Amino acid sequence: MSSIHRVGAPILHKQEFAWIRDYLYKHAGIVLNDSKQAMVMGRLEKRLRHHGIDSYGEYFRQFGKPGFENETTMAIDLLTTNETYFFRESKHFDFVVEKILPQHSAAKPFRVWSAASSSGEEAYTLAMLLAEYLRSRQWDIVGTDISTRILEKARRGLYPSNAAEKIPQILLKKYCLKGTGQYDGFLLVAPELRSHVKFEYANLIGTLPDLGTFDVIFLRNVMIYFDMETKQRLLDKIVKYLRPGGYFFISHSESLSGMKTELQTIMPSVYRKALD
Repeated sequence: MSSIHRVGAPILHKQEFAWIRDYLYKHAGIVLNDSKQAMVMGRLEKRLRHHGIDSYGEYFRQFGKPGFENETTMAIDLLTTNETYFFRESKHFDFVVEKILPQHSAAKPFRVWSAASSSGEEAYTLAMLLAEYLRSRQWDIVGTDISTRILEKARRGLYPSNAAEKIPQILLKKYCLKGTGQYDGFLLVAPELRSHVKFEYANLIGTLPDLGTFDVIFLRNVMIYFDMETKQRLLDKIVKYLRPGGYFFISHSESLSGMKTELQTIMPSVYRKALD
């Protein structure tokens, strides 16, 4: 496979790509096809230069060795972090506001899990909507991700100003602060909103932390990276965290077709767990 790369930069050979592909599948459940070879090079080349290592094979051989644990985690972070933005696939958020929130009992807290939260935009989008429509009622959001580096960014709630493009102006003014001084050109999610959102590390194919149960779970743009066997195991695990009558969202580009599940299809990419 040929690709454009920096002159003098290490080349990721076929057997090296096969090794990292197998490693990622074992540790994160992610399936990398051959078209991702250039992506692996692009994301890891700086790490090789940082350590003065001149081949990917030598870099990979350090994984898990004493003193290299943090680097191993960083490499996994770099290869598993995906694009996200505020109000992505906005019809899902419309559904939450129009169909789910009106029928929720005020007697109990409303809980949402953003299961692959990345840098936090999905979780904070939901937080703006819950703050707006539930007002003084109790609610909380949990965001989880495999990337410790990206979770730190999510906890800060600090984003470039252009990230606000999809946020409705009324919500932007109410729940985001405009950066000044050294933070000029950034926006900060308001502290009172951040206080309702908790971010935790979780490897979805590993042992999950005790998170409680949820009225809504978002697991979007995740299963496209897994094979069918891993998808089924993940779905079986996630559904246990969904309360009876709770809703489960996947991306519009994904489907539960061919999978065994107790969930009822409400509309494409939206599912519901039966009431007891």
